[in-house]
Amino acid sequence: MTGNDGISALEGYVRESFSALGTTRPLWRTGSGPAVIVVHEIPGISPLVAAFGRKVAARGMTAVLPELFGTPGKAPTIPYAISSLARACVSREFAVLATNKTSPVTQWLRSLALAEHERCGGPGVGVVGMCLTGGIALGMMVDPVVVAPVLSQPSTPFPFSRKMKQATGISDEDLALVKQRTDEGVCVLGLRFTGDTAVPAQRFERLRAELGDRFIGVEIDSSKDNPWGYPRSAHSVLTEHFSDAPGSPTREALDQVLTFFSDRLLTEGDNSN
Repeated sequence: MTGNDGISALEGYVRESFSALGTTRPLWRTGSGPAVIVVHEIPGISPLVAAFGRKVAARGMTAVLPELFGTPGKAPTIPYAISSLARACVSREFAVLATNKTSPVTQWLRSLALAEHERCGGPGVGVVGMCLTGGIALGMMVDPVVVAPVLSQPSTPFPFSRKMKQATGISDEDLALVKQRTDEGVCVLGLRFTGDTAVPAQRFERLRAELGDRFIGVEIDSSKDNPWGYPRSAHSVLTEHFSDAPGSPTREALDQVLTFFSDRLLTEGDNSN
């Protein structure tokens, strides 16, 4: 498995597997310290997703990448992305259209979070969901072991109607538990580009209304003629449309994500900010 540059996209990772609830899936890990579960985007664990995991590991944490769909290490192409999206859409594991349903795969990922906390230690586990899996990080935080949830361009349910645009991607019962956890001091970090129609502004507005100042929404300008040249179609904040230029909004968003994790996982102090 190689990236476009000919270097192994998963160099430095160890392949393992995890079984729970009657399902066994491969996963990839790198680093040491408290765990951050990176729930990859469409089309799979791409070289850029793997690179993000290495950045997590470089900050003193263990990046754990469960393999949910796609070919690990394969670079995205349009046909590959369409194929992976089609498979995810017909899978019973992902709720891509339901407005009040938590994706069933979330249960398996909660079991993984518990196991990683026991294995890696620390005050809890961090999670980042991306695109199709963005809202899964919200569903995972109903378990107290998840203390640092990040929603990067949470795209489900697909925003085909006003109700879907405002949906959080989890059930009402899980949302009530999420609100209980934020009342207890847990924060949720969300990322999106302002012009991203897959992650409408109404979704972040709903999260702010439900979670108050415990929802930290980072919205990056991708309007026409924006200073950093992000395309109006920009979607993937931490991977495909990420710019590492010093001072760029996506570089600042990455730093905020990594600090969000390290502040909550590498110290035993107050995690309420």
